[in-house]
Amino acid sequence: MIRECLAVQQTAAPLGSLARLLGRSPLDPAARTWYHGALGEIEVARVLSQLGAGWTVLHAVPVGSGRKDIDHIVIGPAGMFTVSTRNHADRRVFVAGSTFVVGGQKHDHLRVALHEAERASQLLSGVTGRPVTVTPLIVVVNPASITVGRKRPTVTVLASNRLRRWLLARPSVLSARAVVHFSMFAEEPTTWHTQPFVTDDNGPHLHAFEELRRQVDSAKTRSVIWLLGVVAAFILTFDLLLPGILDLLAGLVRLI
Repeated sequence: MIRECLAVQQTAAPLGSLARLLGRSPLDPAARTWYHGALGEIEVARVLSQLGAGWTVLHAVPVGSGRKDIDHIVIGPAGMFTVSTRNHADRRVFVAGSTFVVGGQKHDHLRVALHEAERASQLLSGVTGRPVTVTPLIVVVNPASITVGRKRPTVTVLASNRLRRWLLARPSVLSARAVVHFSMFAEEPTTWHTQPFVTDDNGPHLHAFEELRRQVDSAKTRSVIWLLGVVAAFILTFDLLLPGILDLLAGLVRLI
């Protein structure tokens, strides 16, 4: 997500001084989906990092032969999970059966999450030589609410702030030895991709993304300040003109 966001952002035309002063976002419209997706994955990665010892967590795992990946793979006492991150912050989410709706709009998240878990199960089963069960999860980052309908969703859907507690509360199905065993296979790139590769240093990309994030946040702050300034100016102007307006209205009343 970060790499794609930065690649698209590099093609954006730089903002002028006035646009920057007024708080216009430097984020290119074409990069917004990647940007918000990256923010979501970063937040979920932060939550998963708090699981502690006894858990293995992999991020952005390339799968198959193309550029598709699984957001997060988690292995621990509670079992093995694929975690699909969805950044629908401050939105209302409704799930039931195979239906996933955000703000009245249907999404294909449930089917995609099921497919990811099935693919992970096949690949792990192939390298371990035994059937491996992988449970799909969908984690929504900071939603306004998640409402579950009468029909049980095909995939467990959780808010990001519930993910850690939910995983730790699950009954143990894997011993510590089994976690180490499956983690060994999961950490091997050839398990997942037909042309595995070792990524280069991600430090520069993370640094560049954090700088972009700082610029976006700063622009948002400036725009809010300008908005508050306009509102304050309007209130002050109205307050100064109010006596004259009242005198004018009183004069019109007397004429009538």
